[in-house]
Amino acid sequence: MFITNMLNALTQVTILYIIAIIGFICHKTGLFTEKAAKMTTDLLFYIVTPATIIRSFVEMSFSKENLKSLWLALLGGFVFHAIAIIFSELAYIKSKGENLPILKFGAVYGNVGYMGIPLSNAIVGTEGVFYSSASIIVFNIMAFTHGIFIMTKGDRNKKFNIKSLLLNPGIIAIVIGLPLFLLNVNLPQILGKPLDHIANIQTPLAMLMFGTFLATADWKSVFKEKRIMLTAFIKLIATPLLTLVTLKAIGFSGALLVSCVLASSAPTATNTVLFSAKFDKNTALASSMTAIVSLISVITMPVMIALSQTV
Repeated sequence: MFITNMLNALTQVTILYIIAIIGFICHKTGLFTEKAAKMTTDLLFYIVTPATIIRSFVEMSFSKENLKSLWLALLGGFVFHAIAIIFSELAYIKSKGENLPILKFGAVYGNVGYMGIPLSNAIVGTEGVFYSSASIIVFNIMAFTHGIFIMTKGDRNKKFNIKSLLLNPGIIAIVIGLPLFLLNVNLPQILGKPLDHIANIQTPLAMLMFGTFLATADWKSVFKEKRIMLTAFIKLIATPLLTLVTLKAIGFSGALLVSCVLASSAPTATNTVLFSAKFDKNTALASSMTAIVSLISVITMPVMIALSQTV
């Protein structure tokens, strides 16, 4: 089981990095440069990501049992995000510098969609995909509130306020998507297909951007940022272990427990690069950190999954 889980994690990481390598090559050949990648940031931020959120609601079939399972999975998602936030704040309480928002964001927000859903499907089955979709909902609620707060804190040019909380694209997408799930709305093909097509470009477009930022990264200076390893520890080890203990203590078990622990152990989200670009942070550091944490996760994720299956 451990070897199977490791191979599944390795497969997903490899798929991501093949796309990133294409982005890397495109930058070196001038086909898709860092400047062009930054220009696509708003497209991802305001159009593609909201479409992905709305689709996650539409694809979940409504029933009383599914509604109960959804609430439990949402609770699990909020629990592991809260654990990550508290742990990262304590770990970085004495830290300062312009890289701190990126390090904190990377410690809290994981690749729960692209990594979480395929692994949940492979390990738990369709039930796991449903629970992972709930984790994506929580991820987007938190990333577009707390995540924006992290990225804008202390920046006089980008102040966080109630308006940015209520009118950001992630929250608006959830406000649109949640009623569609609760009312069990099946979108007509003329609306559903465009939504699918737009949502489907999120991962490849984000990874192409990721590759261009990797191409311009100053790796020498990146490795001088030793706090990346602290971010990796929080994201890949501390958070999933505390999530496992906490959720087990409040009665989670079986597929629900495995799916929540799996989502909590996912490596730093590629959205770290997207948010860094959007809020004028160090995209080279964000890209390099995401790459490093993702590679380490090939070892740590199978361990966490195996633990959640055996406790």
